[in-house]
Amino acid sequence: MSRKAMGSKNRAKARIKVARQHAKVADRRRDWHHKASTRIIRDNQAVYGEDLAVSGLGRTRLAKSVHDAGWSKFVAMPEYKAVKHGRTFAKGARTFRSSQICSACGFRDGPKLLHVREWTCCECGTVHDRDRNAALNVLSEGRRIVAAGRAETLNASWSVGKTRTKVPAQRVETGSPRKGHTAQAGIPAL
Repeated sequence: MSRKAMGSKNRAKARIKVARQHAKVADRRRDWHHKASTRIIRDNQAVYGEDLAVSGLGRTRLAKSVHDAGWSKFVAMPEYKAVKHGRTFAKGARTFRSSQICSACGFRDGPKLLHVREWTCCECGTVHDRDRNAALNVLSEGRRIVAAGRAETLNASWSVGKTRTKVPAQRVETGSPRKGHTAQAGIPAL
């Protein structure tokens, strides 16, 4: 598109081609987000997350990766899907330092650079993988939040599980017709 003259018909055609490609990528990303978040919510009774400052991550050297992956949108999806499927969802505060706390004894060791992937606790001497330790800390923080009753208030709604009305599948979607029976298109009378 940058090689086309401003205001020309060829530039307009190139602009449409570029827009189609961007739309294709956005559709694929959105589809993956929906499938992955739905799978996570359906497979687990309780999902605990960490409230990360995505805008802050966008100012680091990881900015392109974070924004390309649509991380903020993906993190928001399990919240409303948990309500829809009647699951528990809790998110730890931004101030909770999951990678700085020892999951074995609870000692706070302090901030670590991103290249430090493994560290040893000064108090108990446990060797931690950074990501596994953070996951264990998020799990215990999520359980603590739910036990304290501060989980998302939407999960405690009286309408959980009642918000979606059941609609029978269309005849054409229910499989092949049996011998001697004809398939009927459309939704049968309710």
